[in-house]
Amino acid sequence: MVLDLPRKFAGEMLGTALLLAIVIGSGIMGERLAGGNVAIALLANTLATVAGLYILIEVFGPISGAHFNPAVSVVLAWRGELPWTSLVPYIAAQLLGAMLGAWLAHAMFDLPILQWSTKVRSGTGQWIAEAVATAGLLLVILRAPAGRAAVMVASYIGAAYWFTASTSFANPAAAFGRMFSDSFAGIAPGSVLGFIAAQFAGAGLGLAIHRGFEPRLHPQGHPNVIEASGTAPEPPAQRSGRR
Repeated sequence: MVLDLPRKFAGEMLGTALLLAIVIGSGIMGERLAGGNVAIALLANTLATVAGLYILIEVFGPISGAHFNPAVSVVLAWRGELPWTSLVPYIAAQLLGAMLGAWLAHAMFDLPILQWSTKVRSGTGQWIAEAVATAGLLLVILRAPAGRAAVMVASYIGAAYWFTASTSFANPAAAFGRMFSDSFAGIAPGSVLGFIAAQFAGAGLGLAIHRGFEPRLHPQGHPNVIEASGTAPEPPAQRSGRR
């Protein structure tokens, strides 16, 4: 319904703002309390992000779908699960929310509201890491069983914080918002474009892998094997009558 659209856009903006406030705020807090131990700071950042992301998906999922991520919105629009007419407003809401979330984190920690990050994150390894992180995220989203997306997405992001060289932004809105914060979670403006390009490439890869694993239109194989669709294939005699 048209009347629901402002509510959806507001949900995306607020959800993304809170996500960035969690990511940036926990990074600031973790760095302050870790006494120079970067591993402890990253662990604190990871735990807060995992918990916060799970809650935000559960809260905003029924409202807007809880994308919080332009790469996710583009893929869902491509699949026909988000109207193309809603794509640009969704992305605009996500980018605005990301910037506001960074400013909110600064306000909570009595830091200057307006900042630019000076943390350079660049290089082939970082870009490959972002492509891998985003491909995995899209694969989890597209293949998660009903009702399990929130816990699976949050868990995957928590793991990807540690197995990727980039600490798994996996989100163009997050890269955009984090350039406004010269803090633990920040990224220099000059590094953002490379991250975003890698993230969209990874999103396309994740979609391609998902489509490769989708159930076949004409299942084949041993009749006792349960197909990926969750239904047992028909016996050969029954299938042959439909050719």
